[in-house]
Order: sequence, then C-alpha cells, then structure tokens
Amino acid sequence: MLLEKAVGEFAKLPGVGRKTAMRLVLHLLRQDTAVVEAFGNAMITLKHEVKYCKVCHNISDTEICRICSNPARDASTICVVESIRDVMAVEATQQYRGLYHVLGGVISPMDGIGPSDLQIESLVERVKGGGVKEVILALSSTMEGDTTNFYISRKLEGMDVKLSVIARGISIGDELEYTDEVTLGRSIINRTLFTGTA
Repeated sequence: MLLEKAVGEFAKLPGVGRKTAMRLVLHLLRQDTAVVEAFGNAMITLKHEVKYCKVCHNISDTEICRICSNPARDASTICVVESIRDVMAVEATQQYRGLYHVLGGVISPMDGIGPSDLQIESLVERVKGGGVKEVILALSSTMEGDTTNFYISRKLEGMDVKLSVIARGISIGDELEYTDEVTLGRSIINRTLFTGTA
C-alpha cells in the first residue's frame, strides 16, 4: 500500500516513530501537488549537491565552506567539534570568530570507531601547514570525547600550538548540540589549557 510505504520511509528518520510518520504523510497528502514536489525536489537536490568543505569537513554548497572562506574569521584558531550540528551550536552563540574542524564522530571502540575513521589526520595536516596558534577541543564531556581529546593532544605533541578545551560549564556526559547557547558561549570564552587530564 502506498500510504504504508510512505509511512515506513518517514519512520526511518531519527526520532520519528510510526505515529509521527503517519501524521507527516497525512499532512503532505493534504498539500497541493506543487508543495509536495518542491519538498521532494529539495531533498533530492540536497543529497546530490551538498558537499563537504575540503578544509574543515563542514557541510557546504561549494568546495570551501563560507566560514573557511571568510577573511574576517580568525584563521589562527581552530575549534575541533564532533559533528556539523556542533558547528551550528557554537555559531549560534556568536562568541567564536575562528575556524572549525569537524571530526565526524569521536573515538569509540565499543562502536567500532577508531582514529582512522575520523578526520584527525587532516587536522594534524592543517596544524603542520602553519599559521594555527590555538586548537580548541570542543568535544562532548563523555568518556569517548575525552579519549578523542587525549588522542588528538598526542598527535599534536611537539607542534607549536596552544591546546585548550572548552570550560566545563557543560555537565559531564552532556552532548554539545543540546547545550543552551549562553552556557556554550561562556564555555568557549572561558576555555582552559588542555593537560590530558581534563
């Protein structure tokens, strides 16, 4: 049945159960054909045309994202985050004017994610390339986040770069993307030097 098939596809989305999926499908059925086609085309275009920035791995419409290509940004500071959602969360604070580096996750042996599955080597290459004075480790305050912080600190050891972590105004175990903007903004401003035992 067409309705069941559509509900099944929506239910595959994270956080969408069958009831919500049914509500979304029924809502779309009530819309004009042009509205539904525009929605579908927007999803197809997004999938086919979205790129990842060659520098920081953020989502972009172009080879280099708008943040990396903005001359007003401080290129001497790189904020390392787990995901694209974290870039959006930090940007929403309007407290940070440097660049980013999106790892694409954190080291998690339990989930089969090792350092080679992440964008750590490209971070090391960016720092080696020169001009970077500070790397801010803005990963979630979880065991996996701390493990990743420690691994990155070892990879950057001996390089002339200041290593800092965001202030722990964010509760241990909290995900960065769910932290309110004021707390996250203060954590960026009040970052501390990374010692490997944060």
